[in-house]
Amino acid sequence: MKISQDPHPRVRAAACTTLGQMATDFAPNFQKKFHETVIAALLRTMENQGNQRVQSHAASALIIFIEDCPKALLVLYLDSMVRNLHSILVIKLQELIRNGTKLALEQLVTTIASVADTIEEKFVPYYDIFMPSLKHIVELAVQKELKLLKGKTIECISHVGLAVGKEKFMQDASNVMQLLLKTQSDLSNMEDDDPQTSYMVSAWARMCKILGNDFQQYLPLVIEPLIKTASAKPDVALLDTQDVENMSDDDGWQFVNLGDQQSFGIKTSGLEAKATACQMLVYYAKELREGFVEYTEQVVKLMVPLLKFYFHDSVRVAAAESMPFLLECARIHGPEYLAQMWQFICDPLIKAIGTEPDTDVLSEIMNSFAKSIEVMGDGCLTDEHLEELGEILKAKLEGHFKNQELRQVKRQEENYDQQVEMSLQDEDECDVYILTKVSDILHSLFSTYKEKILPWFEQLLPLIVNLICSSRPWPDRQWGLCIFDDIIEHCSPTSFKYVEYFRWPMLLNMRDNNPEVRQAAAYGLGVMAQFGGDDYHSLCSEAVPLLVKVIKCANSKTKKNVIATENCISAVGKILRFKPNCVNVDEVLPHWLSWLPLHEDKEEAIQTLSFLCDLVESKHPVVLGPNNSNLPKIISIIAEGKINETINYEDPCAKRLANVVRQVQTSEELWLECIAQLDDEQQEALQELLNFA
Repeated sequence: MKISQDPHPRVRAAACTTLGQMATDFAPNFQKKFHETVIAALLRTMENQGNQRVQSHAASALIIFIEDCPKALLVLYLDSMVRNLHSILVIKLQELIRNGTKLALEQLVTTIASVADTIEEKFVPYYDIFMPSLKHIVELAVQKELKLLKGKTIECISHVGLAVGKEKFMQDASNVMQLLLKTQSDLSNMEDDDPQTSYMVSAWARMCKILGNDFQQYLPLVIEPLIKTASAKPDVALLDTQDVENMSDDDGWQFVNLGDQQSFGIKTSGLEAKATACQMLVYYAKELREGFVEYTEQVVKLMVPLLKFYFHDSVRVAAAESMPFLLECARIHGPEYLAQMWQFICDPLIKAIGTEPDTDVLSEIMNSFAKSIEVMGDGCLTDEHLEELGEILKAKLEGHFKNQELRQVKRQEENYDQQVEMSLQDEDECDVYILTKVSDILHSLFSTYKEKILPWFEQLLPLIVNLICSSRPWPDRQWGLCIFDDIIEHCSPTSFKYVEYFRWPMLLNMRDNNPEVRQAAAYGLGVMAQFGGDDYHSLCSEAVPLLVKVIKCANSKTKKNVIATENCISAVGKILRFKPNCVNVDEVLPHWLSWLPLHEDKEEAIQTLSFLCDLVESKHPVVLGPNNSNLPKIISIIAEGKINETINYEDPCAKRLANVVRQVQTSEELWLECIAQLDDEQQEALQELLNFA
């Protein structure tokens, strides 16, 4: 901290960089332990007007520190920190006007955005002192060298607007939108490397979120230039090698040598603008839904052919990403219109899964297809589509196994070293990521078609069984189990026909060293109890001791293991709830109650709270305890559920939990005993639950 005030600017800058690195490497403990010292030191350094570069380093370090600083801690310094930032902003804005200096200002506006993003609604009291200066910067930054500053300031304005909410932001919304429209009247006029582009994309997306339906009035002003830019066709040429050599690098062309003294060329200028326009169309379709309906047909006719636009990966990603959102928009027109649009989309989307060469793009296409299936529902695929999809997924799985074999062969070769191993691991990660997308597609089919899809699935069954063999790498076993989990959850009781394939792998993998595998196995055992039917009785009985053993392990609640452990706790609860004849309920229930609340897995946590409501509402004597002695524990579990944001007011469980609290309040003595064991935060959480549920 002392060297952050060193007289030499390079030392001060290095100190700031070091603090930023420590804030990254040791987050969030570093923030929790040193927040007072670090925030004060960085603000002092930013206030020192002697060196722009040092100020920039200090602002950058503060951004990093804030990112992982708990909101509750940041609020302690909020007033002094925000007012310091505003004072510095005013000074830096004057320097920009007088001298054109911008370095520290670029970092400063990003710092302000970071603060607003972290403290959210608590930024409202400071909104009016910042917004005029931020808008002024956008108006001033017209020269080419100020484009980055302008982009970052636009981003900052959108972060501030999102933090304070629509009601506060509406006073400036029209003015800000005019500034954005002026900045981006036509994307095609932007240079390929214009630094404003990425900031504009995210800013427009935030404006959609802030304004909601009120954004629709601006859409006609933006949509046609966007569609024009997204529709632009690249210039291509076939040239002799001599002609290529005569062209300047500044001409914006890239060439691939085809041999025979010829090269294929594409003019890359404009491709980034095309990709950006496509991304923005995705944002509008996603955020506006009803407001985007009139543009749906025009945009889908643009996007579907772009699934084969191999000149730019981001264009294909945006095209794929748009599909489920466009279908959601089309659904507003009615089922017949939706069916026609799906007919136009489905075949090219399936074919793109089979032909896409880039792994990152392929994952987006597969994800889009899975989401589209969920939008369309049961019966959306023809027999021909299912046949083609089955062949493609089979090829993906067979390729997965073949690639693993080839990597093992490469590990035995003479030139194998650490660098080769790193490359092989990268390849493996890509393969596993595609495996997760195969799982996503199967999940969408199981959840929409239910047991009707199982005859089609059986062509893939041997490959899925191979995934869960004990000799396979742990990611294979994890995702193989996840696929069987989906079959049990969505295709029961018919799922029992496959029980001999997954029975022992599911039980044995409860003892796996990898928590991801244990989580998949535990989730499967839970849905067996919940959805599996009577055939799963003996398997649920066998599962309980294994689940309890995992829960009681000394390190079961560590950061690495906690999600798997919470799935085990939830699975025990599901067996108690849905298969009570599989277990001695009165013996296990006190243990289950002692393991609550769940903190990390929100979905499983709400299921445990729902079961807890069942038990309390039925006045289960084991849960309530002698003379209601367990009620303080139950009330604290409910309070923690609210603090951890497990309880969603739209969920029926929220009202049930609030009613449990109200029932306890009818006995003043019992209520006082309960709240005596709660801290202030827990008491406030209960009061908030009672106010809204």
